[in-house]
Amino acid sequence: MNDNSRAAGAAAVTVVLWASAFVSIRSAGGHFSPGALALGRLLVAALALGVMWLFSGDGWPPRAAWPGIAGSGVLWFGLYMITLNWGEREVDAGTAAMVVTLGPILIAVLGGWLLREGFAPWLVAGMAVSLAGAIVVGLSESGGGRSSVLGVALCVVAAVCYAAGVVFQKPALGHASAIQVTAFGCFTGTAACLPFAGQLVSQLGSASASEVLNVVYLGLFPTMLGFTTWAYALARTPSGKMGTTTYAVPGLVVLMSWLILGQVPGWLTLGGGALCLAGVAVSRGRRPQTRRSPAPPERAGLPYPSRAMGSSCLSRPVMFTLSSLARTTRLAARSGSQTEKDW
Repeated sequence: MNDNSRAAGAAAVTVVLWASAFVSIRSAGGHFSPGALALGRLLVAALALGVMWLFSGDGWPPRAAWPGIAGSGVLWFGLYMITLNWGEREVDAGTAAMVVTLGPILIAVLGGWLLREGFAPWLVAGMAVSLAGAIVVGLSESGGGRSSVLGVALCVVAAVCYAAGVVFQKPALGHASAIQVTAFGCFTGTAACLPFAGQLVSQLGSASASEVLNVVYLGLFPTMLGFTTWAYALARTPSGKMGTTTYAVPGLVVLMSWLILGQVPGWLTLGGGALCLAGVAVSRGRRPQTRRSPAPPERAGLPYPSRAMGSSCLSRPVMFTLSSLARTTRLAARSGSQTEKDW
């Protein structure tokens, strides 16, 4: 399996885990406040990532990676999670997922502009198809237009933080490993959320077992595992292409809500999810590669055959023998001419 296949597999794992986070956030968000839920999730993830980092032997990230780690930690691990938790208390899962998918568009724009990744036609086409699917899913799950303006605005802020965090994280992955960037980004986000520690302690005392397990799940799987597989794939894939991959999340959110919460999606919702997946497939397409003609023999470091010797390339021993024979012939001719002069 090559790097492209492994990166695609890691991206697929990330999408599934992040889609499941929407369901878990809605389950746990009824009891935990947005800041407390973010801190609890990050504490669990920080503990697991700390163990993973210690066993990896990667050591401390180099100094050049710290600006990206700090930026992604505060914006993505911290502010994004708080605003998303708050937004999902005001709007349904489909609307939240649709609004947050504005993030990949911002990632593609910022990546093409700031990271000089360009704007490939297949990426733009995939973005358009997936965005159309995300809008269809959001409209089908919006509850007849009763979505809260505050909730939508919070999800927009979450999308901006998500996009900015990815743009910060991408250069850091050029200096540090995926485990280093994810672990220390999570540590930074946890520190940023510590002001909510009092709320978390008080709310844990009255939380049910299922609500606590939701927090643990969010920390171990969508955060610890999901962000690590994301970083692994992002290090091997342009940020715009990775961002477009997450357009599959709204469709998967609807499917998981159907299976876990018993919410049966309508045909419009299913059609929107299919469009999301189709756009992902388009965005991850490859440019057609043209076959290059083989390099001339002299460029490859091999002797160039003369026309008198035919088109086949002679081996080095044969060329050495012929050059030695020609040298001997020239010496013999010079010796003969000198003998004639002596006579």
